[in-house]
Amino acid sequence: VQLQASGGGLVQAGESLTLSCATSGSILGINTMGWYRQNPGKQRELVASIGSGGSTTYADSVKGRFTISRDNAKNTVYLQMNSLEPEDTAVYLCNADVTALYERRWTLRNYWGQGTQVTVSS
Repeated sequence: VQLQASGGGLVQAGESLTLSCATSGSILGINTMGWYRQNPGKQRELVASIGSGGSTTYADSVKGRFTISRDNAKNTVYLQMNSLEPEDTAVYLCNADVTALYERRWTLRNYWGQGTQVTVSS
């Protein structure tokens, strides 16, 4: 199973970005998908998550500005980020609970993508 994140970049404060994370491999199903962010020397923090039925959670710092969504047919999760602030600068990593073929058995495991850099200038 691989999670491939894309969509990061350098933007100015107030602008928008959309991140995507596509999951590939021998997949039976995907439960919760989420986005985390991390800066050097700081703990990784949950930005937003979405369950298989579409229920969502957000960090207080992004509520009202970020929207998480998923396309189950494409095994892809998105993060629409509006009104970006310099404090949003971080490496954004996608995460998913995936039931996939592992050592010839369907197994539920947690997977991480490689991360994509988001930099917001003031």
